[in-house]
Amino acid sequence: MGNRLVPIVLFALLAIVQAQLWFGPGSLPHVSELRQELAQQKQANEDARRRMEQLSAEVNDLKEGLNMVEERARHELGMVKANEIFVQIAK
Repeated sequence: MGNRLVPIVLFALLAIVQAQLWFGPGSLPHVSELRQELAQQKQANEDARRRMEQLSAEVNDLKEGLNMVEERARHELGMVKANEIFVQIAK
């Protein structure tokens, strides 16, 4: 009877370890899902960093000179200078 008990206990322990490996809180599918979420978050962070750099550059341009302000006013608002003629060509 003692000879049978050791393999049964070892098999039970192996089954418990395998169950935790596949279905427990640190399981392989869960780790894979977390890695995928991490990759998505890193991409979102990189996109946000690029956008922040772009906005920072625009702020610096606006602080340093009026050329950027004038360009934006002309492009976005359609403003013109005094004694200037605006011509729009429709396609």
